[in-house]
Amino acid sequence: QVQLVESGGGLVQAGGSLRLSCAASGRTFSTSAMAWFRQAPGKEREFVAAINWSGRTDYADSVKGRFTISRDNAKNTVYLQMNSLKPEDSAVYYCAANPKGWSTQWGYEYDYWGQGTQVTVSS
Repeated sequence: QVQLVESGGGLVQAGGSLRLSCAASGRTFSTSAMAWFRQAPGKEREFVAAINWSGRTDYADSVKGRFTISRDNAKNTVYLQMNSLKPEDSAVYYCAANPKGWSTQWGYEYDYWGQGTQVTVSS
């Protein structure tokens, strides 16, 4: 089993920055693909960013150039650095893990999910 715990959410003004963290339990972190998804009220969950076991990254078009996903295998933690935040980035952000190792934009490929952390960007 893998447990994921997100932190770092909060309220920020447009143009500001936040860094989300996701701490993972278990011994499979270093070989797992990790991803961030988000869900705004009344909207479907959407892919934000992913990083596979080798460090290859993938981003949604809406966040390219503003968000950066990274991982620290020694700390079993994945990060999402969010810069130039916009009001439309407001959502609950979820961390997800795919122990099979490959990163994907499809949520159903991820076996484990965190409880989410709220990000609110004011205009």
